[in-house]
Amino acid sequence: MRAFVAALLILLGLPFSAQAETQTVRIAKQFGVSYLPLIVMQEEKLLEAEGKSRGLDLVAEFLTIGNGGAINDALISGNLDFASGGVGPMLTIWGKTRTNLKVKGVATLNAMPIWLNSSNPKIKTIKDFSETDRIALPAVKITIQAIVLQMAAADAFGPANFDQLDRLTVSLGHPDALVALMSLRSEINSHFTSAPFMYQELEDSRIHRVLNSYDVLGGPHTFNAVWATTKFHDANPKITETFLAALDRAQKMIVADPAKVAALYIRNEKSKIPLAKVIEIITKPENDWTMVPRQVMKFATFMNQTGAVSTRPESWKDLFFADIHSMDGN
Repeated sequence: MRAFVAALLILLGLPFSAQAETQTVRIAKQFGVSYLPLIVMQEEKLLEAEGKSRGLDLVAEFLTIGNGGAINDALISGNLDFASGGVGPMLTIWGKTRTNLKVKGVATLNAMPIWLNSSNPKIKTIKDFSETDRIALPAVKITIQAIVLQMAAADAFGPANFDQLDRLTVSLGHPDALVALMSLRSEINSHFTSAPFMYQELEDSRIHRVLNSYDVLGGPHTFNAVWATTKFHDANPKITETFLAALDRAQKMIVADPAKVAALYIRNEKSKIPLAKVIEIITKPENDWTMVPRQVMKFATFMNQTGAVSTRPESWKDLFFADIHSMDGN
């Protein structure tokens, strides 16, 4: 029927579009400023715009999911096209799917620090945690917060004791963990978190920072990334190209117009943080909006040594699709 319509339109001298039917692209994100590139993509409909320039009729469906483990479950079950989260969950699913789904990274969203904050004045370093303390993070064992905590513990207590603080961790989403920590009435007296929550917490004089992930890694590192299955990537090269173009455009918008994207963030997350504060967070030198992987091999090597990832990649390019291999990652 479509061929008949095309032939008829051509005979009549009318334009015919060979564009495919509208395709929905399902993208997962989590809470926080670190997902700003995806928020900008959502609010400005950048995937749709970049798709049209490539002859694609796309609709982006953004799903907010609380932690990387749940996002990985959704990806494996076929309910997502692009997953996003910390390096920990990405490396975990990369390792577990190497013989089947072959999940790999598509690009990174940023290089940003994550902080461990506490309301317990006795806790100056991670060596000061006791059996009565509890550390909230998005999900135990697999999130980037959990991995950085293990890396710090390995430095403090020795490599064999990398998991010494795992028993004190509690799975809790960042918004709920912030409320628990600030209340001073919860068993949660520490929170391993990210922007904007870590900055908000330190505005209270009763809260102090115990650990900065940049100190653990020896400098800036990738915080969040986007990943997909090889099946989806290989079957949809133009969609992947479109996604990367939209992501690049979003990151450039963040740098060029932080005031505009700060307003987009507040609207998208229904945040009560003042606009000026969000702009300040976005433009902090420690927060780099980049698609280029940074220090992912340190995470991969550590997770392989602890058994969390069965295979150690030879380079960061083993972890990401070839679309970004020309970038100067590490």
